[in-house]
Amino acid sequence: MQLHHEAEALQKQAREYYEQAYRLQMDGRVAEAIKLYRLSLETFETPEAHTFLGWAYSYLGDYDRAIEECTLAIEIDPEYGNPYNDIAAYLMQQNKHAESEYWLRKAILAPRYNSRHYAFYNLGRVYERQGKWFEAVRQYQQAISLEPKYHLAALSLLNLQAKLN
Repeated sequence: MQLHHEAEALQKQAREYYEQAYRLQMDGRVAEAIKLYRLSLETFETPEAHTFLGWAYSYLGDYDRAIEECTLAIEIDPEYGNPYNDIAAYLMQQNKHAESEYWLRKAILAPRYNSRHYAFYNLGRVYERQGKWFEAVRQYQQAISLEPKYHLAALSLLNLQAKLN
């Protein structure tokens, strides 16, 4: 019973570090956020902390480290969808659009993913850059059907439809 309480205490402390890191990152204090994400991971390793640490690295343009962190997140929890989408986004930043399609498909199929609309939107962007416009339209529509207030997907859909007319 004592071990269970100790594990819960470590998880709670790690969560507090993680949440504080997120707030720092949103305030543009990325270096400080990275330190706290690492502290969170040292306290209790979670896929979320790895994913968000990767996101912090991406703010610095360090996409290789960002991808490494997301890969660690997937090793911990292959059902967590965020790191798949994030890897794809980082590959897209490196103009590796074809490679990103694989990761986006994994994100779409991930059982534990509350922001699936991002993966559909990003897949639409990949298809649009590849000139697969009708497939891109379908992906943007899917993103909007999942999240009707996702204005970026709606704008991308309108712009693409205008090109097709």
